[in-house]
Amino acid sequence: MISEEYKKYEIIDAHAHIFPEKIAENATVNIGHFYELPMTGCGMSNKLIESGKKIGVSRYLVCSTATSPRQISSINSFIAGECKAHPEFYGFGTTHADSDDIEADILQIEELGLNGVKLHPDFQKFDADSPEAFKIYEIIQGRLPLLIHCGDNRYDYSAPKRIRAIHDNFPRLQLLAAHLGGYQRWDEAEEILAGLQNVRFDVSSSLAFLSPEKATHMVRKYGVENCFFGVDYPMWGHDEEFERFLALGFTEKENQMILAENFKEFLKIR
Repeated sequence: MISEEYKKYEIIDAHAHIFPEKIAENATVNIGHFYELPMTGCGMSNKLIESGKKIGVSRYLVCSTATSPRQISSINSFIAGECKAHPEFYGFGTTHADSDDIEADILQIEELGLNGVKLHPDFQKFDADSPEAFKIYEIIQGRLPLLIHCGDNRYDYSAPKRIRAIHDNFPRLQLLAAHLGGYQRWDEAEEILAGLQNVRFDVSSSLAFLSPEKATHMVRKYGVENCFFGVDYPMWGHDEEFERFLALGFTEKENQMILAENFKEFLKIR
């Protein structure tokens, strides 16, 4: 049974993945294989919205990741098309450290009216603080925010120390560090990333693994004003993630900040 608590709040999902219908099922299965986790949903726009309606989600940050440079343009066009079809979507485009023309990728993202850039170094197989990746940050600093996957105890591509290096070298970059700054590497993330300027965090793919006490401690250390609610659909469902979020025990004012207000401030939306 879904808690009626959601009716008190405006809710924005700051981390969701969508794919073209013809590949959505396979893409979702492949994500499950990568993380060795069962998927709750299927990464299609209509399924995302159906899941979000269970808790009254009003807006979504949607994205996808190019695992090779040849996918960049088509992914960006797809995300833009879904945003046009679904006004509640805010789309983040993608690029790749191995792209031959990162500037052209970013121009496409801007011309399509997308709201930011999404990178997943573990999927894309590049170090988040490599010279090639730095070219991306140099171009988007001051232009577009970056949502970046952070952490995995099996890989080092997006380790918290690499996310710290991005911040230190590009202090004006608006950086959204996914999964509380370090999926499966939360202790490292807390030690390395707390207190940084221009860095925000989402709670996606974290609350299922952390105790409520640990998650609450991390959010408070990062600053309630710096944290967003995100589900990482199709990995998790909105109802289950909202129940996990409520278990953190924040005040109603703090809940509203994390559930919507902080994200609206981040993207300068009403």
